Amino acid sequence: MIDVLGTAPDVVGEAVESLCEQERLNREIHRLTAREKWVLEMRFGLPDGSRKTQRDIAKILGISRSYVSRIEKHAITKLGKTLSAGDTPHK
Repeated sequence: MIDVLGTAPDVVGEAVESLCEQERLNREIHRLTAREKWVLEMRFGLPDGSRKTQRDIAKILGISRSYVSRIEKHAITKLGKTLSAGDTPHK
């Protein structure tokens, strides 16, 4: 594969690993509430690459910026636990 692509082995390995992690994240993101998912999508520009600040999201939702921060932190923590638990085989 590396010979065909004409790319350094490290670059190919990193690209494959990144793609695998992205697919894994996409499989696990359904565990979030709709609001948590939406906040993360807006913060990290997941749908279109357009990132929004916590302040922007707070304005859209009509809530405080600190509440957006808590939603974001909770969602990231939840995903982190789910993804780290995914390192072990499911029963």
